[in-house]
Amino acid sequence: QAVNADAFVEFRTLGKGGFGEVCACQRRATGKMYANKRLNKKRLKKRNGYEAALVEKRILARVHSRFIVSLACAFQTKTDLCLVMTIMNGGDLRYHIYNVDEENPGFAEPRAVFYTAQILLGLEHLHQHRIVYR
Repeated sequence: QAVNADAFVEFRTLGKGGFGEVCACQRRATGKMYANKRLNKKRLKKRNGYEAALVEKRILARVHSRFIVSLACAFQTKTDLCLVMTIMNGGDLRYHIYNVDEENPGFAEPRAVFYTAQILLGLEHLHQHRIVYR
């Protein structure tokens, strides 16, 4: 079924990037939480980013791993291309390295091994699907 911006309620911004921002959102019909990556069309056009955005959409739609976000749906508004993805609780890794304990950045080796294993499993899944990430 067709989905548009009215199907979601947006909450706080989770992150910002060169083409737009990622916001937490909730599907009105189900109450399920997602991350909405809004890519500004003007910025995409100015920086020739349309092809990269479409490649990202195709990749996110193909992958299904516990360690990689996947695409729930995509739509566009007058100003943005929107990729609605599964939301990963816990924030990004940079936050855990630098902000959890500002006086002692980083974490113990067992935790580093755990995060490294998760990253490797995500990369392995991509490679099994013949996807090379950056």
